[in-house]
Amino acid sequence: MAIGSAIERGSLICAFDEHGMTLFSKAKGSGPNDGLLGFSGSTVTVRFGSIIYTYDEKGMTLYAKAA
Repeated sequence: MAIGSAIERGSLICAFDEHGMTLFSKAKGSGPNDGLLGFSGSTVTVRFGSIIYTYDEKGMTLYAKAA
């Protein structure tokens, strides 16, 4: 399933497929720069503290890199 959209919803970052079904949710950090950075058809990128994470369409971590 491809990622159709990703949004911040309260304290969560949610990724949806092209039909609007939830693919995964991740906790959002509480820092001023924490949150959703962007998404593509196959990845979602978020910042949590000083680390930037990239997740696949199943919510598995592909990359984690210091910001």
